[in-house]
This record gives sequence, C-alpha cells and structure tokens, in this order.
Amino acid sequence: MDSLNKLWLSTGLANFELGQVVMMLVGCGLLYLAIARNFEPLLLLPMGFGSILTNIPVAGFSEVGGLLHYIYYAGIDTGIFPLIIFMGVGAMTDFGALIANPKTLLLGAAAQFGIFATLFGAIALNYVPGIEFTLKDASAIAIIGGADGPTAIFLASKLAPELLGAIAVAAYSYMALVPIIQPPIMRALTTEDERKIEMAQLRPVTKIEKIIFPLGVLMMTIFFLPAATPLVGMFCLGNLMRESGVVDRLSSTAQNELINITTIFLGLGVGSKLSAEAFLNVETLGILALGAVAFSIGTASGVIMAKTMNKFSKDPINPLIGAAGVSAVPMAARVANKVGLEANPHNFLLMHAMGPNVAGVLGSAVAAGVLLALVGG
Repeated sequence: MDSLNKLWLSTGLANFELGQVVMMLVGCGLLYLAIARNFEPLLLLPMGFGSILTNIPVAGFSEVGGLLHYIYYAGIDTGIFPLIIFMGVGAMTDFGALIANPKTLLLGAAAQFGIFATLFGAIALNYVPGIEFTLKDASAIAIIGGADGPTAIFLASKLAPELLGAIAVAAYSYMALVPIIQPPIMRALTTEDERKIEMAQLRPVTKIEKIIFPLGVLMMTIFFLPAATPLVGMFCLGNLMRESGVVDRLSSTAQNELINITTIFLGLGVGSKLSAEAFLNVETLGILALGAVAFSIGTASGVIMAKTMNKFSKDPINPLIGAAGVSAVPMAARVANKVGLEANPHNFLLMHAMGPNVAGVLGSAVAAGVLLALVGG
C-alpha cells in the first residue's frame, strides 16, 4: 500500500492545485491566440507553452535545476534576450521614411505620452484594496504604453521582476490587438476629410544618410541619456549592420537565425513567470487594465499630435499616421494605411506611417531609459 500511495503522490493528478489548472488554461488561451488568431505567434506560442510547463506539478521546470529556471536567469534576468532582439529589430528596420520626413519623430515622441500617463495611473491604483505598487513597479507597468515587448521585458526585469509575467502578457497581448484597438480610436478622433488627406511622396534617402543616422542617434543617447544606451545601442548596431552593406551575413543572421532562437527562449522564459502564485492576484488584473488604458492613450496622443502638426504644416499631414507612433512595428503602420484606404482608395500611407512607427521604437527605448535613470537606483 505504501508503494501504491507513493506512486499516486508522484502523479500530476494527486498534486494539481486549482491555480495551476487555471494558469494552464491561460497558457492554452495564449496558444489559441497565436495559432487560431495569428496574434503575435512568434512570442505568444512559446510563452503559452512555457506557462503550461511551469504549472506542471512536481516537474520542477521553474525551480532551481529546471530548464525554465536557467533560461530565465541566463537571458531575462540578465537582460540579454531583450537586447539581442533589439539588435535584430534594428537590422530589420529601415529608417528611410523617418530620415526623409524627420518631423514624424514628434509623432513617435507624442505616442509615448501613454507611458507617463499610465505611471500615474499605476500609482493611483494603490487606493484599490489588495494593490500595492511601488514607484519601481509603476514604472515597469507604465512602459506597456510604448507597445514594445522587448523594452517592457527589459525594464520589468530591472525594476519589477516579480511582475514580469503579467507585464509581458499585457504588452504582447495589446500589441497583437493593434488591428482591433486602434481603428475605433483613430476614427473617433479624426473627420472623414482628415482621413482622406493624401501626403506628398517622400524624397529619396541616400546610403550615407542611412549610415550616419544610427551613429547620430547613439551619440545623442550617450550624451543625454546613457541609461537608454543598452537598448538604443543594440538597436543602432543592428541597423548599422543592415545599412553599411559590408556585413550582409551578420545582418542576415541578426534578422533571422539569432532573433528567432532568442525569441523561442524569451517566450519560454517569460512563460516561466506565469505561475499561479505570481499571476492570479488582483495586481495582475490592475496591470491588464492599465495596459489597455496605456495603449489607448498612446494611440490617441499620436493622432492628436498629427492633427496639430497638420494645422501648422505647409505640406498636408494625415492624422492617421500619428497612431503609428506606438512601436508595434510594422503592424501599427499597416493599420494606419488600412484605415486611410477605407476613406480614400488612392491614399497609401504605409511609408509615411513607418516614420513615426520606427520613431516609436526609439521613443519607447528612451522612455525606458528615463524611467530607469529616475527610479532604477
């Protein structure tokens, strides 16, 4: 009987707790979004599977000696995985649209307003019973408004590692929902005539300009915000490899094999933090709610800034491109183009929207650097 009892106690059925079952269902929900709905599948699929693995009783995936434990501490706790992904994103990014129309940098900056508005929202949530966010927690939560997954993970790992799972899920979930969340906000804040505005064709950008740009961005960051140089520096390195034209093999690796391998481990590492005890609490619900607010404010502030710029610009600016100031690249730019085409079938805004879109990537990295410099110590 003792042997049978010992055998029974070694099974999952004997050790399952309700919270673990719930979190495994959450993992299955992430898999559904990735596979059936094609929402950010590159990260949601390994993240969802990691959530299932970490909640298996007795297996010890996330305990010392477990695979997910070492993946998390080797790549996320050290901050290495988000930085490698930023290098890969830099290698895939074309700054031509931003260089050709540098005014769109303001739209990327305006969209970051959602980050700082959410910072105060997170602090205000401390009035809700059961929620107790420190300033570091609030700063890590606020970065969700930038709609930049790697940046959110990087900052959360530095400021609030215990909230990493909820922050990552919120950041990538809302990034995946860009085509659903943004259009109603864009339509509500613009008139049909504004959505029909056609913009002038962008000027050609030289190779020299594209090479100088990442170096200039890096130098500005070094001078004025060194705390942001880990993210901005890796992003600029990837972009320089792309634009220099002399290291095609390195650029190709950064864009493909390296970023793909890192994404697998990053997703599994984040999934390891989706354990029942860390995720099933009122603070997680607060983070998910704040994520929606942050993303909506970022979208709205970008559109409003574009409307303002259009009033004072000699060249017409379609306010829809302001929504692309959030750094969900290139999805936000595609959404702006789609809404523009609905109003005017001859209105192709994709390249114009890519300017604020890539500016948003830099903007979210700078915002993370500001928060890290202010509260990281």
